[in-house]
Formats: sequence, C-alpha cells, structure tokens
Amino acid sequence: MLTGLSQPGNLLRALKVHVRGFIVKDAPAETLTDGIRRIARGERVIDPDLVAAALETGSSPLTARETEVLRVAATGVPVTQIAAELSLSQATVRDYLSSAIGEVGARNRIDAIRISRDAGRL
Repeated sequence: MLTGLSQPGNLLRALKVHVRGFIVKDAPAETLTDGIRRIARGERVIDPDLVAAALETGSSPLTARETEVLRVAATGVPVTQIAAELSLSQATVRDYLSSAIGEVGARNRIDAIRISRDAGRL
C-alpha cells in the first residue's frame, strides 16, 4: 500500500487485510524503489517508526458503532440526522457520542472527531 496517510490506525487497518507493504509516498525515492522491489520478492515492508507508533497507540478504544456515529457526526449534521441515517434514536446517538468522547479522552464531539481522525480511526 502506497499512502500519504502515515497514521497508526491506517497501518493497523491495512495489516488486518494482509497488506505486504505499507510505504509512505513521500519517502525518499531510494526507499520507495527498494520497498517495491522487496515486496515484489515476497518480503514484507513496513516503516519501523510507524510500527512503533501503532504499537504505542494500540487498537481503537471505540466500538464499531461509536466509530460509525462519529464518522457521520464528522460531516457536521445534527443528532436528528445522525439518528435518521443510522436508524437509531436520538438518545442512542447521544449515548454513543458521549461514550466515544470519554473513550478517546476528548472534551467534546469535535475534539473526539479530531482525535479519532489524527489516530487514523475515522
């Protein structure tokens, strides 16, 4: 996978689908060509600094549903629209948002979205 998104969450998702390589596209040309050749030979190529960051970050503290609710909330729509789009009650949407805010250690919904995006989880 050649990517511009060198975030730990993106690496973890890529590994779950069994990518053989995860190379950042702004890496030096020698690193890119060497990585592509090594992957073609069947080797696995992943930036060790990104692996370390992914291990430090770990997997997402959010459930799949909390992530889904945050993803829709990130579009800027109100709770009523999130509820309608996901076939949930407004109270349930608020519960998921509140839980997600607490899980990522955010101050509010916007902060939770930012934290989750920065970690590559949205």
